[in-house]
Amino acid sequence: MTNTNPAVDPRLQRLLGGTALHELRMRLRRVFTRVHDGTGDASAAEPVLLTKLSPVEHEALALLTGRPPRTAKSIRLDIAAMDATLRAAGIAESLRAALEILDGPIVNPTAIKAGIRAAWEQMLTHESWHPLLRAWLGAPSAIQLLKRLSRQDVATGRTLLKRANMVVDRLPASGVPRSQLAAETLGNAHALDRGEATATIILAAWRHQERRTDDYEGDPDQTQPSDERVRDIWARAGVLVNELARPVLYLNLPVGKSSRGEMPGEPNYTSLRRLLRSAPAWTVYDTTVFVCENPNIVAIAADVLGERCAPLVCTDGMPAAAQRVLLTQLSQGGARLAYHGDFDWAGLRIGNYVMQAWSAVPWRFRNSDYEAAVATCGATRHELGSDFVSAMWDDRLAISMQCLGTAIAEEAVAKTLLEDLGDT
Repeated sequence: MTNTNPAVDPRLQRLLGGTALHELRMRLRRVFTRVHDGTGDASAAEPVLLTKLSPVEHEALALLTGRPPRTAKSIRLDIAAMDATLRAAGIAESLRAALEILDGPIVNPTAIKAGIRAAWEQMLTHESWHPLLRAWLGAPSAIQLLKRLSRQDVATGRTLLKRANMVVDRLPASGVPRSQLAAETLGNAHALDRGEATATIILAAWRHQERRTDDYEGDPDQTQPSDERVRDIWARAGVLVNELARPVLYLNLPVGKSSRGEMPGEPNYTSLRRLLRSAPAWTVYDTTVFVCENPNIVAIAADVLGERCAPLVCTDGMPAAAQRVLLTQLSQGGARLAYHGDFDWAGLRIGNYVMQAWSAVPWRFRNSDYEAAVATCGATRHELGSDFVSAMWDDRLAISMQCLGTAIAEEAVAKTLLEDLGDT
């Protein structure tokens, strides 16, 4: 490597420059990077022994130190003396300065890493962040995620947190579309789309808050939430994403007079948009609201019981955003939720979620109910499968299901469920 900088003293170029001495210069630079005082000043260091020198390298060092050239593969260098020689000759202020003139600044990797760590620590603990972000940043997983999203760059990480902070200051919202929130806070309607770094931070911080304050487990897959899970997280923050997708089905939910009237005895659908923007005034305090897994149960209840049917909500499988928001509104309104689902592993998984998230109780969904169903539903039962899931509300239920290997659809026990729904 030959330095072509016209500011380099020709004498320095002859002494240490050129391709033949490049490796020697790199070895000398490492002398300074090994100094642990953080300055790289090796003038006070012990003499340095360089070995395995080529004849050209030994000759260059001999000229620098004023020693007569001789055939040798090692030499002991007094850095302070070399500094004095270079200054006296007017070539450079020091050996370090000479090396920096030829090949650029010498940096201390340890000091640089320490500085980067300090910068991250200062940025992560800054008091200006919203409390929700500060709480999230205290988790090791948060720091890992932020560094990954910022590609380990502190400045980029700070920018991402500032953008997330601007959005979080607007939460929880009251049914604002995500694109509108993004446009108003970040100037880009797509800045909070799925996969965007700012959106990823906000969703992670919101889930962290829920797990801290409510012991809320949220999405089954926390690391790579599906589109439906993402929609649900935003909904819990009052933000609409695809607000008309998968509305919630219910029957005979009591509402106040100020709310839009519903036809008694007929199933109704309502969207996530309506639930967040103008939620009905549910009058469910101290009322049992039954929750089923399958829409067919709602249809059967409407056909058989009509207006006499107790309040009934359908999760339609694992509750999506609209279903979760409605169940939250009913729970916060003082309703007592009672859940029934399919006697299969998916049904138990949904039951675990509903009972934990909304403190629901099992509705005809215990081991004794399963055994009774097995005895009476021989023609409608089917093979269970091997994906074992325990039931948090009844230790014996999953064991019995596994032993018998039989799954029973919710529709097969509809007659029994109707007895409860009609007993109002």
